[in-house]
Amino acid sequence: MSEPPVTLQTIAGLRTGVCVTGQGRPVLALHGWGGSIRSFWPVAERLGTSGYAVHLIDLPGFGQTEAPPEPWSVADYARFVLAYLDASDLSRVALLGHSFGGRIGLVLAAQHPERISRMVLANSAGLRTPLSLRQQVRNGAARLVRSSLDLLGLTSLRARLQAVYNRRYASQDYLNAGPLRETFLRIISEDLTPYAAQVQAPTVLIWGDRDTDTPLWQGRKLEQVMPDAGLIVFTGAGHFSYLERLNEYLRIVEYFLKDKPD
Repeated sequence: MSEPPVTLQTIAGLRTGVCVTGQGRPVLALHGWGGSIRSFWPVAERLGTSGYAVHLIDLPGFGQTEAPPEPWSVADYARFVLAYLDASDLSRVALLGHSFGGRIGLVLAAQHPERISRMVLANSAGLRTPLSLRQQVRNGAARLVRSSLDLLGLTSLRARLQAVYNRRYASQDYLNAGPLRETFLRIISEDLTPYAAQVQAPTVLIWGDRDTDTPLWQGRKLEQVMPDAGLIVFTGAGHFSYLERLNEYLRIVEYFLKDKPD
C-alpha cells in the first residue's frame, strides 16, 4: 500500500491534513476516533481509480490536524467538516464514515440534508450503551469517594485514587485521549438517536458481529431508527469491519454509489 499524499490547508482556523485522490463524483471519508487519513486510504486508493474523487481529512486532534481550541461536541466536528466542504466547493457529497466518523455523518446529514447524497457507515458510533447495574453502583461509589475527599481537601489522594480507577476501568480511547479527554467525554455522552431519525439520505450500515466497541445491537437500532437504512453484517469481523473485509466493503460501496444521481 502506498502512502497518502497529504497536504496542509487551513480549515476553520485549524491547520488541517487533507488528501484528495481520483477524479469524478465527490466522496468524503471520515475516519474513527484515534484514526487519520491513513485509516481510509486503502478504500480511497481503490475508489479513486473507479470514477470518484475521494476526499480524506484528518479530523481535529488527529493525524496532522491541530486539536480543537476547546472541548468540542459532535456538532462542532460536523461544522468543521461543513467548513471543509465549503472551502473545497463541494456542494453535495456521498459520505463514508467509520465509528466516530459515523457520528459526524449522522449529525451532518440530519442538519444539512442538501449536502449529503447518501452514506455508508461502518460500525458507526452514536448510540449510548446503557450502564449495567454493577457499573452504576461502581460509578456512584467512586463519585461519593471523590466528593468526600474534595470536602476534606485531600486533593493529592483524590488524584492518586482517580488515576488508579482510570487505569482499571477507563477505556483505552479515554486513556490515550491526552488533551482531547474533555472532548472525548462530551462526545460519548451524546445520544444521537434524534439525529439518526432525521437522516433522509439513503444509508448502508455495515457491521462486524464481533464488534465490542460499537456492538451489533447498535447497528440494528440505527437500522430501525433511520428512515432509509439497511444493515449488512460481516460475520466474524470486528470494529474495523470495512478493513477486515475490504473487498466486500468496496463492492458494496461501488454498487451503492454507482449511477445514482446526487
